[in-house]
Amino acid sequence: MSAPPKEAGQPVTDKRDLVAYLASGGKPAADWRIGTEHEKFGFQRSDLRPLDYGGPNGIRAMLEGLQRFGWEPILEAGLPIGLTYQGQAISLEPGGQFELSGAPLPTLHDTCAEVHSHLVQVKAVAEEIGAVFVGVGFQPKWRREDIPVMPKARYDIMRAYMPTRGSLGLDMMLRSCTVQVNLDFADEADMVTKMRVGLALQPVATAIFANSPFTEGRPNGYLSYRSKLWTDTDPDRCGMLPFVFEDGMGFERYVEHALDVPMYFVYRDGRYIDASGQSFRDFLDGRLPALPGERPTLNDWDGHLTTLFPEVRLKRYIEMRGADAGPWDIICGLPALWVGLLYDAGALDAAWQMVRDWTPEERAYLRAEVPRRALSTEFRGRPLLALAREVLDLSRQGLARLGRLDATGKDEVHFLEPLEEIVSTGRTPAEGLLAAYYDEWNGNIDPLITECAY
Repeated sequence: MSAPPKEAGQPVTDKRDLVAYLASGGKPAADWRIGTEHEKFGFQRSDLRPLDYGGPNGIRAMLEGLQRFGWEPILEAGLPIGLTYQGQAISLEPGGQFELSGAPLPTLHDTCAEVHSHLVQVKAVAEEIGAVFVGVGFQPKWRREDIPVMPKARYDIMRAYMPTRGSLGLDMMLRSCTVQVNLDFADEADMVTKMRVGLALQPVATAIFANSPFTEGRPNGYLSYRSKLWTDTDPDRCGMLPFVFEDGMGFERYVEHALDVPMYFVYRDGRYIDASGQSFRDFLDGRLPALPGERPTLNDWDGHLTTLFPEVRLKRYIEMRGADAGPWDIICGLPALWVGLLYDAGALDAAWQMVRDWTPEERAYLRAEVPRRALSTEFRGRPLLALAREVLDLSRQGLARLGRLDATGKDEVHFLEPLEEIVSTGRTPAEGLLAAYYDEWNGNIDPLITECAY
């Protein structure tokens, strides 16, 4: 979340209001949009330490430097903690990970132009202040205790609560980076199909984008350690959502799930109130211990939904959350993959036919194995690489049928080219980094930062 929640909001009087809120996201296909989000780590060029918030080459200096491009500051307690510009937002993750939350845009051409413009601006300011930014799924060099914490009050609450629910939550907060895409749905039935396909195939995306093989300067035994983190962060709010595949799945069923996820906080009078572990059901009834007698607004509900972290998250749109951050040229491959699969009716139906007979045990198996083995994971008697090639082919066909052209007459299929290279060679970004680490880098992690910076 790039800014503190809004204070005002429509009062919630009944669970039906929460269901209607999710359902209100439905829109005709002509109005579907694409929102690309991506994070990156910042380092000081001089000593490769993580960027602190303050100082001449810190995160605050980045936020202030970017304002010359038209960005407006978002303040918390008088400090800039993000920026906004034409529907986009730049926000800070807990460890200073620099995130672009893109505007909802009509085509991949538009969202990828936005990504490119953002990275050009970031690189320009970073060069001026002596910083570099790198796209990788997990902090490759520094320990958790070496990571500066950003001045956002909600993170204080989360940092205190997360260790009570899992052993890797703080690493997720402070040392991980992702790329994701937010997509629309037409109605409840369309939402259900997209959620099911997205959850089933999320491990395939995780495998293709696997890019986090190092911890504290050494190989960690995983290709996507970022993905591993989520398996031991918080069982209440993470995972593969088996209920999505059951009869009766719909907006109401997701609301029931979200109501049972313990809260983190409520925002009132300019401050975050600790409600960690408390129940939104009690909040509905005016029995929230943190705010006795008070009932929630739709802004409170929207804020609560942002604290759920499944592999695919439903709000008034659907978020695909399974991919590691990566190099500049692969970022647009993530929205391209999912737009091709989910925005073309033929590709969506074919993808559903592909996964509809997978068992809960098979989906859980993929989620558990892919972080370590990525495309070499065995599934139904063959490597996952073979399935990844089929999935990418479906996406390619979907994008071709969508036929959305840029000013030069080029369609959106070319955004898949970096992914096609991965599935053609069978080598993930993580395996490329490992090969460099053992060969030309001679077991030294520093070139990952100096040579792979944007």
